[in-house]
Amino acid sequence: MNLLTSFKKTKNSFSQVLKELGWIDTGIFISNKLLRLVSQDKLRIYKYYLVTQPVRDKPYLPPHRGKEIKIRLIDKTDAVISSFPRPLHVIESRFNCGAKCLVAFKDGRFIGFLWLQLGPYQEDEVRARFIPLPENRAAWDFDVFIVPEYRFGLAFTRLWDEANNLLSNSDIYWSCSRITATNSVSLKSHLRQNAECLGSAHFLCSDKWQLTVASLFPYFHLSFHENSYPKFYLKTKLMTSQSIS
Repeated sequence: MNLLTSFKKTKNSFSQVLKELGWIDTGIFISNKLLRLVSQDKLRIYKYYLVTQPVRDKPYLPPHRGKEIKIRLIDKTDAVISSFPRPLHVIESRFNCGAKCLVAFKDGRFIGFLWLQLGPYQEDEVRARFIPLPENRAAWDFDVFIVPEYRFGLAFTRLWDEANNLLSNSDIYWSCSRITATNSVSLKSHLRQNAECLGSAHFLCSDKWQLTVASLFPYFHLSFHENSYPKFYLKTKLMTSQSIS
């Protein structure tokens, strides 16, 4: 009976993943799990969707909604960093590269963050550099995190309202990002914000080398050291706009 129950749970879990991701991304998800298990985590597979979305000039929320959630732009000396579910060296590296961090608070408690890079972004999960275009008119957003108990509230929307306000004040018209293929919730959320998918990129990684295969230039890249990486030039619709010279 226990074996039968376990089988049913596994079947239901697989059906749920398949429903959310589709056959191709489910296959990549399972392949990554197996590869990491067999190689003792020395080999990994990542798949990203590269998307771009317009910066809104109007907030999602009316003024009276979500006002109990306060958003603050912090720097690397802010004490709230100790509450972040990320390694300190990763946080320091982001600030050193010029990234900006918006943090959400409720009743003085940290409940989430969102990161922005007003220019090229050096990925810290794989070897890759993402370059939003045109320069100074397109940015990069990444690592949106909400404390689990607040994920069904307004923290996510409040963070995006402040992010759009910051980007708009910086004369940024489009924001690009990468979404892990297994994160269907984030992908759907971006699509609801009128995001467009520019392509996808697959990374087969070990501790020493990395193979990249993508649907956009440079299409193929093989790296044997950390200073070798593909550069993805993400061209937004603004590239052909008549309003920007």
